[in-house]
Amino acid sequence: MAVASGSEITTPDYGLDFPFQVRRWFGRAGWTLAIALAVFFINRSEYPGPALSLLLVLGALAALFCAVGGVMVWSSRTAKLPLRDRLLDQLELTGEEKVLDVGCGRGLMLIGAAKRLKSSAKGTGGGKATGVDSWSPEVLSDNSIEGAKENAKVEGVTDRVRLEKFDQDRLVYPDNNYDVVMSALAIHNFPDEEDRDRVVREMYRVVKPGGKLLILDIEHTGRYAEILRESGAKDVALSPVSFLWCHPTRSVTARK
Repeated sequence: MAVASGSEITTPDYGLDFPFQVRRWFGRAGWTLAIALAVFFINRSEYPGPALSLLLVLGALAALFCAVGGVMVWSSRTAKLPLRDRLLDQLELTGEEKVLDVGCGRGLMLIGAAKRLKSSAKGTGGGKATGVDSWSPEVLSDNSIEGAKENAKVEGVTDRVRLEKFDQDRLVYPDNNYDVVMSALAIHNFPDEEDRDRVVREMYRVVKPGGKLLILDIEHTGRYAEILRESGAKDVALSPVSFLWCHPTRSVTARK
């Protein structure tokens, strides 16, 4: 993260997704390479050929583990920013929408949407982006409501952003309350299909008729699309599969 004099933060930090998985992959790489080197040096005098072969095999495996960790870091630090912008482009925001981001984390999608909304600070109208989350550190590094607020401040959208605690799988908002409801890399964290289905139905419930839904996730996107269709959503579409974060990743879009 870039900082100016006086430790003033000048660049937003949207965190490292799946931090425990990333550390696990780099840890596997380190242990595999350490074992490979130990086995090689112990056996190279008596069994030089097999020792070298084993070193090469285990070294390649360590390189693979390291590559997986590297792709996950790159996905979080670089690739998710242009992906965010492409997804928001699909929403075609006018600037006056009420937007809800379910599982907003440090504000990647939330703040991206808020930057496209008009400010109401100097007059009537304008849009508002609300983010809800439980801010678990297991799903995003340094995940906290304070981090999301800091990013909103750095991006200059504090007046267009509201953050609220979300501890359940039900939304507290009334029916037909938001123009746009979205979620990114969040719903899969509910371990039970029943809970994931409920969150998707809740997202559909609170969006206005004619409003838009957007879900990006690494798993279960086909199921999300099925739930939206069952709920009556129109224009339900799944994006092609990509492998950011070394997981099959897709977005689901729909209209109420």
